[in-house]
Amino acid sequence: MADENSKQAALIIGAGDSTGGAIARRFARGGLIACATRRSAEKLQPLIDEIHAFGGQAYGFGSDARKEDEVIKLVDDIERDIAPIEVMVFNIGANVPSSILEETARKYFKIWEMACFSGFLVGREVAKRMVTRGHGTIIFTGATAGLRGSANFAAFAGAKHALRALAQSMARELGPKNIHVAHVVVDGAIDTAFIRDTFPERYALKDQHGILNPDHIAENYWHLHTQPRDAWTHELDLRPWMERW
Repeated sequence: MADENSKQAALIIGAGDSTGGAIARRFARGGLIACATRRSAEKLQPLIDEIHAFGGQAYGFGSDARKEDEVIKLVDDIERDIAPIEVMVFNIGANVPSSILEETARKYFKIWEMACFSGFLVGREVAKRMVTRGHGTIIFTGATAGLRGSANFAAFAGAKHALRALAQSMARELGPKNIHVAHVVVDGAIDTAFIRDTFPERYALKDQHGILNPDHIAENYWHLHTQPRDAWTHELDLRPWMERW
């Protein structure tokens, strides 16, 4: 059982091999216990091992953030067995393009579940705990699609618009209760294996600092968490210098 007076947890929902993993590492370096989730716990082991290797603390959880019962159990287990959740980062993407003429109801709904509904479930559960303690940070990873709906991205844009609205509503309600709720607009390609293999021309811009470095994204999340209450940022946009916007 963790000592509640000295330990705090950072719950990273969607701790993939790129941004989510970098965020988990950064918060672990900051002294929090990184609690990383993916639907497959086995895929988290390299991240957990890496955090342990530099002296940090981390746990991996296999959990589907779209399932209310799994989210409730996840938060309960961490709060009971590891430490109070001081930070929650929601980092599920679901960026799947499709023409509106070919989009299916099933896929549209699934994208909404992944990119918005799951954010509501986790945000609600951690907020309940944070409010009783009188402090905490909740950060939602957004996208350009949350600001404008591009052609062939109706489902993703709809979900990300809704996630942004959720973040705004939560910030207005929870800010007076000393809960910092922030929304980060990640506008641009990120240094991932997917971009490297699928868009080699874009990936070639890495040497010119033309794509986002996950560690630099993570540093901005840490900054949001450590901001003083009199100068909180709600929405932060991150993009490479050459990105059009």
